[in-house]
Amino acid sequence: MPINVIVMLVIVQFIIGLLFAFNVTSSSNDFLYQVYRSINSLLDPVLAPIKRILPSTGAIDFSPLVLIIGLQILKRALFYGVY
Repeated sequence: MPINVIVMLVIVQFIIGLLFAFNVTSSSNDFLYQVYRSINSLLDPVLAPIKRILPSTGAIDFSPLVLIIGLQILKRALFYGVY
């Protein structure tokens, strides 16, 4: 299901971002950096409108969490609408 794929991409993006932020791996790791950039380019059109709506919270970005919650609500609404 496409909603599950988007949620998994958000989770992978978050984990790789944490790896970079806590210096577990550096951004000079070409493979991880390319995966991170690719996922960012896929998710940016979806996350950008959410980031504009949410108030600025400093270093913490809540837009992926809002996206996951919104997708889960949409998935349940579509599921119960069909059945």
